[in-house]
Amino acid sequence: MLTAVAICPGRGTYNASELGYLGRRFPDPDLLARFDARREAAGQEALSALDGAARFSMAKHTRGDNASGLIFAASYGDFLAIDRDEIEIVAVTGNSMGWYTALACGGALTPEAGFQVANTMGTLMQRSLIGGQLIYPWVDEDWVPRPERKRELLDLVARIGAEAGRELYLSIDLGGMLVIAGDAAGLEAFEKAVEPVQQRFPMRLGNHAAFHTPLQEPVAAEGRAQLPEDLFGQPGLPMIDGRGKIWNPGATDCRALYAYTLGEQVTCPYDFTKALQVAAREFAPDLFVILGPGTTLGGAVAQSLILAQWQGLGSKDDFRTRQDSQPLLVSMGMADQRGQVTK
Repeated sequence: MLTAVAICPGRGTYNASELGYLGRRFPDPDLLARFDARREAAGQEALSALDGAARFSMAKHTRGDNASGLIFAASYGDFLAIDRDEIEIVAVTGNSMGWYTALACGGALTPEAGFQVANTMGTLMQRSLIGGQLIYPWVDEDWVPRPERKRELLDLVARIGAEAGRELYLSIDLGGMLVIAGDAAGLEAFEKAVEPVQQRFPMRLGNHAAFHTPLQEPVAAEGRAQLPEDLFGQPGLPMIDGRGKIWNPGATDCRALYAYTLGEQVTCPYDFTKALQVAAREFAPDLFVILGPGTTLGGAVAQSLILAQWQGLGSKDDFRTRQDSQPLLVSMGMADQRGQVTK
């Protein structure tokens, strides 16, 4: 039996190619019906209807109040689909919104409670839509680390954020990328200050707010008002949060877990890189399994392992060579890899 850490993706992973993902792959129709019932009771379109639409709509499907539920359901369905006779899940983690999914996969939230948290927070963020996000790399195109470049970029963010009339923060440390968040003035100042690289960066993230920054404090407060503490319980699996902290079964302070999830996790930077490095070093899994939907998180996972010098990895070529000989990473959003961990 192989051991694995399950990784839950965040916003931006349900796109045109994922339309129909739930219809094709969600393994529990009754559970999906319960998710739909919650949506309909709140006056929202059912996930099955969104997923079953004739065509993908950027305006509709990427909205926080729709995307969060779709992504949670797709990821949790993939978690259920993993063949437990062949794969032992030793820990779970996630990127950004994926933390809510990790809470359900880890057992600290029931599936319905996990959906309630993800859908509520996505709806609140969409309703307020405070600020925005962009992404910019600090490693080179071969994924070789350039730590001096990272320091320069973080210093730039701090300088811009300190200027009057501008707010700018590190939002997510995402492998070889920095996700930067702030108000319009702060984001525009950053875009003007950096050179365009790799023909696509700096890249604005559509329908994204300034997640994981102090600008989200009103959303965090409203989340605490709407979501009761008693939703949270002891996990059944170790869970690694956005600081690299491990929440262990039987040893978790559930009040602290609630406070983190609807407090610091919303308003402070999310260190996905550290979460992956802790997962590697503390659990030493045979595989890192990225749940669907989407295929965009693989690069950040690989880059995080390179930054940790995990098993001698030092560049994109090292990672590809390892993947070809003995796969380290399985992305369930990719049909040719999914079968490695499902029946």
